Amino acid sequence: MGWLDRVPDQVDALRQARSLMMRSRSADACLVLDQVLETTNEPHARADALVQRLSAVLNLGRTAEYAAAVDQALECAREAGDPYILGHAHALAALAAHQQGALDRCVTHFVQSASYLGRVQDPDGDTAWGWHDLAMAYSYLSFHGYALGAIERARQLGTAAGLPEELFAAPGIRLRNAVALDHSGDSDGCLRVLRDIGVDLCRFLDADGGVRLRPSTVTAYGYAAARRGALGEEIDNRVDVFALLAAGGDGARARDLRQLGDVCVAIAAGRPIEALARLGTITISPQTLGAAEPERLRSLTFAVAGDHAAAHRADRHAFRLAAQRSDRLQTVYVDGIAAQIEREELRRTAAQYAGEALTDPLTGLPNRRQLERYVAAMVARGERAVIGVCDLDGFKAVNTEHGHHSGDLVLQRIAGVIHRVMRRGDFVARYGGDEFVVVLPGAGMAEAAEVARRIAVAVGAEDWHALVPGTPVGVSVGFAEVNGSGPALRDALGQAFEIADREMLRAKRRPRAAS
Repeated sequence: MGWLDRVPDQVDALRQARSLMMRSRSADACLVLDQVLETTNEPHARADALVQRLSAVLNLGRTAEYAAAVDQALECAREAGDPYILGHAHALAALAAHQQGALDRCVTHFVQSASYLGRVQDPDGDTAWGWHDLAMAYSYLSFHGYALGAIERARQLGTAAGLPEELFAAPGIRLRNAVALDHSGDSDGCLRVLRDIGVDLCRFLDADGGVRLRPSTVTAYGYAAARRGALGEEIDNRVDVFALLAAGGDGARARDLRQLGDVCVAIAAGRPIEALARLGTITISPQTLGAAEPERLRSLTFAVAGDHAAAHRADRHAFRLAAQRSDRLQTVYVDGIAAQIEREELRRTAAQYAGEALTDPLTGLPNRRQLERYVAAMVARGERAVIGVCDLDGFKAVNTEHGHHSGDLVLQRIAGVIHRVMRRGDFVARYGGDEFVVVLPGAGMAEAAEVARRIAVAVGAEDWHALVPGTPVGVSVGFAEVNGSGPALRDALGQAFEIADREMLRAKRRPRAAS
């Protein structure tokens, strides 16, 4: 039994929305889905409609709606409780978080999406699309290996469900891989991938004229062909680049590819003045093919014009942009993945204590009881540590202005932020309310000061306005070193906690610099 077989209401309308999305008519799909949401309270139907609507909003690039669309889709998906709809919602939430610049949240959504989709007991065509969207999210985040693995899983499920091969050929995923190679200086590798995309396109065109290609993928095929031309290769005469670029539907990424494709065509035709003029007037989202792509095309344009010094400067700029992205991804994801692994390990530890709830259900962090067990184990091992108390600033205003549901979302995000900036092996717990406790085994006050700085910077960098407009959120942190050993260590831990709490209150009273 597939996913839609379990949806008892509005199935025809939901299938219609799928058909519109397949034809890259996301705006029309939104109208159908809004009508579904106005006329049903059935949890499965609402969950499906909200997940599809989130996909449409992402396709259209309506960034102002991302936060609300993600929250609504995830909330209804949790209410429905089905692993497919939860996995698909988290895949789309990862895409939204990436486009909002909240890279740390992407890690959590990646892990949860893959976990839920892997639990689907009777996968069908819808599950294939869940894996497809997870592959797209991996690809936009430059996790090309994971993207290829996920799209292969989607292809296998789609084939088993009788869906055409063209639907899961995913030229956009391979296209992003190709331009990433070119940005890092491997133009030969880029051309090899682009040629493979072209081979697939010609095979589909020869089979049935490409009638089963999705409009959004048609644009990717067109850009792959145009990009080969910009790199100096002759384009297959069976490929009408202009027709491919024009067929991409109403998506924001398709619009970006069309504009960049026109630049590539001008470069391939030896018209550098036109190419530079186009580059000077277009605005391209860095999420589409990376911030380095326009600069790389500028370099190719200068090379065609014979201005090799300018081409070299543009290439260096493109390389720096690509390197900055790589460095940022490495920093955020390595830290985020380490935090996620630590969090999962703590959850597994909690599960060993049958009959006792040791995990805070809202944040997924250890609760006060597990903190006490952890401290008791430290005492038994005779370890020393630094203890910190973290308390939110402005949290009362969040609950007053936006309600407790928004307050819960703030607490969940704060939990993720604190966990992300911890060192491996550190312990984080929700102590109660808006108060969190961290334990840094084997650390001194210098390490604690650095952790406190990282917490404050990370919290300050979050886009709280998008979540709770008009109510800024901060954090006050106090640390204290545990001074004691042997039997006296338990008392020393209690004293350190009291000192850390006083330091936190002192930090809260300090004047803050104006933002």
